Amino acid sequence: MNQIAPGSSDADQPAPDLAAAVRRLANTSVLVIGDVMLDRYIYGEMTRISPEAPVPILSVTREIGLPGGAGNVVRNLTALGAAVAFISVLGDDQTGSDLTALVGGQPDVEPWLLVQGGRTTTLKTRYLAAGQQLFRADREVTAAIHPKLAERMLRIASDAMAATSVTVLSDYGKGVLARDVPGKLVEMARAAGRRLIVDPRGPDHARYAGADIIMPNRIDLAEATGMPVDTEPAINAAAAALRTQHSFGAVVVTRGNDGMTLVDDAGVRHFPAEAAEVYDLSGAGDTAVATLAAAIAGGSDVETAVRLANLAAGVVVGKAGTAVVREADLMFALSPQRSALRKIVTRDEAAEHVERWRRRGWRIGFTNGCFDLLHPGHVHLLEEARAKCDRLVVGLNSDASVRRLKGPKRPVQPEAARAAVLASLASVDLVCVFEEDTPEALISELRPDLLMKGADYRVEEVVGADLVRGWGGKVALAQLLPGHSTTATLARIRA
Repeated sequence: MNQIAPGSSDADQPAPDLAAAVRRLANTSVLVIGDVMLDRYIYGEMTRISPEAPVPILSVTREIGLPGGAGNVVRNLTALGAAVAFISVLGDDQTGSDLTALVGGQPDVEPWLLVQGGRTTTLKTRYLAAGQQLFRADREVTAAIHPKLAERMLRIASDAMAATSVTVLSDYGKGVLARDVPGKLVEMARAAGRRLIVDPRGPDHARYAGADIIMPNRIDLAEATGMPVDTEPAINAAAAALRTQHSFGAVVVTRGNDGMTLVDDAGVRHFPAEAAEVYDLSGAGDTAVATLAAAIAGGSDVETAVRLANLAAGVVVGKAGTAVVREADLMFALSPQRSALRKIVTRDEAAEHVERWRRRGWRIGFTNGCFDLLHPGHVHLLEEARAKCDRLVVGLNSDASVRRLKGPKRPVQPEAARAAVLASLASVDLVCVFEEDTPEALISELRPDLLMKGADYRVEEVVGADLVRGWGGKVALAQLLPGHSTTATLARIRA
């Protein structure tokens, strides 16, 4: 499919310095050391109460397993195009085996997943229905890994540091970075001339003394310093004290909806949150540290790296579940025209948006067409469709698809222009270009609750109608406005 670039004019292009920094994120190399875990999501429907106890029955429809913790940092780095060496410790259990397959299956990852006999691999299982998390069940141990395993891990880290540009310590307090391991890794990085970034856990930040950058959240900062963090001046003072006390090169305080604060030799700078819509905070810290590490590895200064990390965190909180950020996401977010441009998405991105909306319990609508020379009949169809759902996705035939369907002289407008016009309409929430002659594959992937077409079709003629009705959705036909069609418009132009 021809990709629609994030902007087709100079006015649409992102700031050149940050755009260049984004492009440098790929082809970097980062070493990640820390606690890996398996994030399992179990989705289902609740339709009745158990006869055995006054609790709802979850009828499971699907399950997803993703690497979490330090594994999510790795996922974000590979999504940005970085090559990653990853060191962690697993138990000799099924969860550990599942994680090994998931991590090893990612592109450009060299995994060193050491196994400790008798240890339980961390597993977090979330149960969800109707867009809500019902509860979470955790299985884990937090004891320090065996000392001999720690020594082996340090030997591997010494070699891996020499082959990578930046090291990230992702500490989730599950025992991989226990005792004096962080301090030894800081010394190794300094001896190798490598930058080291820490995502810390717990009140004892002395374990990371001398790190180049440390990224505590507000709670971590309060616990580590014993100082108040309820105001911006208080946060600034606490971050400065933490930096001085443990000789950190820079302290980056992640503040959720309030953005990030950077304290280093140049002073204090605050970066407001970039999120357009906050949906899910899961994994935002992992995304931030991964983006910052890739930016530093790509040659960006600390302030530019923090700006990109803040931007990436703002993007990922608008996605469903433990998601990742890609270069295209960042370029869209940097574009001055991002409100309309972010509606034009790839098929994978459309699936991510629909999943996020469905988890909120929203009704998803879908319609499709060539939409060549948009006219009032099109607008009426889109508005009527949007009135029947909470979010409307428009499938748009690609240029090649239109030519096959309507002949070599069509379309009049290229797909980039047709998508941009559709995206500018308030009734349209997403535009997704498809290459096939029909949208059947796209419909099958998105599984909309409503399929809308014009009344010039019969329901049995609508492509995808049988699919949508098969999973309990509805098919509707919009009334036509007489006298409006692209063919008639073109005929009048020729006349």
